[in-house]
Amino acid sequence: MSSPEQWTHPEPGEGPAAQAAQPSPEQVIAGLRATTEGGAELTQLLTPEGERVASAQFDRYVADIDGEALRGLYRDMVLVRRADREANAMQRQGQLGIWVPLLGQEAAQVGSGRALRQQDMAFPSYREHGVAYTRGVDLRDVMGLFRCADHSGWDFRKHRFHPYTIVIGNQVLNATGYAMGQKFEGRVGNTDGDGRPSDTDEATIVYFGDGATSQGDVHEGFVWSAVYDAPLVFFCQNNQWAISEPTERQSRLPLYQRARGYGFPGIRVDGNDVLACLAVTRWALDECRHGNGPVLIEAFTYRMDAHTTTDDPTRYRLSDELEAWKLKDPIERVRAFLARGGYADQSYFDQIQAEADAFAADLREFTFNMPEPPPERVFANVYAEPSPVLDAQREEYLAYLDGFATAGER
Repeated sequence: MSSPEQWTHPEPGEGPAAQAAQPSPEQVIAGLRATTEGGAELTQLLTPEGERVASAQFDRYVADIDGEALRGLYRDMVLVRRADREANAMQRQGQLGIWVPLLGQEAAQVGSGRALRQQDMAFPSYREHGVAYTRGVDLRDVMGLFRCADHSGWDFRKHRFHPYTIVIGNQVLNATGYAMGQKFEGRVGNTDGDGRPSDTDEATIVYFGDGATSQGDVHEGFVWSAVYDAPLVFFCQNNQWAISEPTERQSRLPLYQRARGYGFPGIRVDGNDVLACLAVTRWALDECRHGNGPVLIEAFTYRMDAHTTTDDPTRYRLSDELEAWKLKDPIERVRAFLARGGYADQSYFDQIQAEADAFAADLREFTFNMPEPPPERVFANVYAEPSPVLDAQREEYLAYLDGFATAGER
């Protein structure tokens, strides 16, 4: 009988292979457990208690992160969380049509977002408010999107941050095509005059959740990026729940191991560890820029709030699960490290909290006073070039609206 270890971490040539169609009960249990626990292969540089863990492979990718830099990452996460909580409250007050919380996923988003270089491109789903922040996107523009007053108010070419994608997994195909273009145009695998890797090479990162790994678009992206060695980092935020479906209902194996079937590396990182997320994403992006093809990162984290404000998580998950993950809070572990190492005191933490409150107040004031866009705005920026069909639709719609005004005058 094959061992559970062989089932959850299969390696060629290591004993008899498990029968995929008829795994033993032990193999099934081990595989399911590996989708709900971090496991031995979890990359972690900062424990939940705020203690630094050495890594021979990844320490060099965060060698520049001193106490001041880590304070900056702490500030990023606090501001992003405060903005998220304010937006959640505004939706409850009727100021936003819907909100998609990121509570608990700040480290995965800030760490990976700060790993990107200016020339890199990011493709989000609909929860990456933290990544948007790290790319310089004004979160007031994000409020416009969820207030249903704008398509996406930021210049995605300037910020190198694509508009949000609502269709589950569709952004993976978009990112794959973009990364293939980077490869075709020779923007990867170059060297400077001294034979060192070029600082101008590019890479792309695409974000999606564990539920999206069950979508065909994601697997098609895996196939195409692997075949063409596209410089694409697949960043899966495994927050344990695809709305009401737990990860163990979606995959028998840990998600990062799926990359093996497509011929590129996969790695699991502690998604609540901002330092590890930064290091692993820097490594993966370098692999892509050097022409080594795609990489899959599974950021093992947890959604502390509802899937969206239309969801009630108390109907499908237990409170003790939430309480257990609170002990792994991504912000608190950095706070503990900073305090223990003497890099920050209470006055610093109070200062950041005050800054976060002011940041949230600005978002609130802007959202409450956001001007309503004219009705023709919905037809703007649909195509790069003029479209006679779209122009006709716009004129027909505006005439329809004018008909109500005319009827009111009678």
